[in-house]
Amino acid sequence: MDVYALATRIIENIERVIIGKRQAVRLTVIGLLCQGHLLIEDVPGVGKTMLAKALARSIGCRFSRIQFTPDMLPSDVTGVSVYNQHTRQFEFRPGPIMAQIVLADEINRATPKTQSALLEAMEERQVTVDGITHPLEEPFLVLATQNPIEYEGTFPLPEAQLDRFLLRISLGYPSPDHEAAILDSQQFRHPIEKLEQVATTDELLQAQDMVKRVYVSPEVKWYIVDVVSYTRRHPDVYLGASPRGSLALYRTAQALAAITGRDFVTPDDVKMLAESVLAHRIIVGPTARLKEISPRSIIREIVQSIPVPGAAV
Repeated sequence: MDVYALATRIIENIERVIIGKRQAVRLTVIGLLCQGHLLIEDVPGVGKTMLAKALARSIGCRFSRIQFTPDMLPSDVTGVSVYNQHTRQFEFRPGPIMAQIVLADEINRATPKTQSALLEAMEERQVTVDGITHPLEEPFLVLATQNPIEYEGTFPLPEAQLDRFLLRISLGYPSPDHEAAILDSQQFRHPIEKLEQVATTDELLQAQDMVKRVYVSPEVKWYIVDVVSYTRRHPDVYLGASPRGSLALYRTAQALAAITGRDFVTPDDVKMLAESVLAHRIIVGPTARLKEISPRSIIREIVQSIPVPGAAV
């Protein structure tokens, strides 16, 4: 299985819909290859939903969209057991989470109780309704979106759930040239309507297994540990990244190496991914918050200050 060729096909196919956002598309494919979930934090209208749809079409997976609202119940996500009068038995009616690519739109608009309904699905890849466990079909990926500007009527994601997201990405506004290209591409019909499948589920599952075999030298492993450990003792950080953050940085670095055509990880892979992997896993201290110091700037400072084991790779 050539992971580089597979990833290139998927990325180029998605870019027929998402124009000018290669870095965000690459991070999305990295999350897919690592079997991790993504938090897309951005303003409305920049293509978050289209990114999820394009990914699902590219790999031929079932797509589901959940629009989170304050009055949504956990059963609206997981599904519910309904009594059948003919068979005199309860039948499980699956909810929208029972898909392969799930878009959790505006996740921070739902109450914490409903948000927690996603935790089991994201971590265990299963849902439990009325004591019966229903496994989710592989591959399974949750792309959750939230608006970073609008806070009224929202419920901030708890740290336990934020930590479940492998990567936090942002699409951002397109450049004027790319925005003009978007207008041209959608003059008569949306390009998502004619997007074709370019990879099979079997190919994807094989690629996910191959990513785990990418070599990580002991020096690079210690570099990952040093970066994550420093988040726990940085003076501006109240709560640093957990060991899950180390595992996430380790696995995403393997995927980045694989989609670049390498079978080994370099420190540059770790540096490139540190901000997207770790920034949402740390809590900034009160003093730093008053100074408007962001988690992303702290991760950038940590990466720049820790010596890179370049000579050993």
